[in-house]
Amino acid sequence: MNLEHLQKKLLAAARTTAPDERVPYAFEKRILARVSTPPVTDVAAFWARALWRAAVPCVAVTLLLAALSFSLVSSDSASNASTENLSQQFEQTLFASVDQLEE
Repeated sequence: MNLEHLQKKLLAAARTTAPDERVPYAFEKRILARVSTPPVTDVAAFWARALWRAAVPCVAVTLLLAALSFSLVSSDSASNASTENLSQQFEQTLFASVDQLEE
């Protein structure tokens, strides 16, 4: 179909129909009321959006620190297996002064 011919037909049909003079009741008042009042900001929505966005990094940091602490604990337990236990070192330090007094 020829686009120019179709365009001419549509323009002719649009020119023959008269524009509607009716306006909905209180249309101007509704538009002016909506334009004149600033939009209401919902503070709770801002906080909720920010907290949900912050939840993902917090979970990521928690998992990273948990993995780091488990790896450090496992490496410390392997190195402490060959050396004395902390409780044994504390007991020897505490009783060292008593042994010195006896001698």
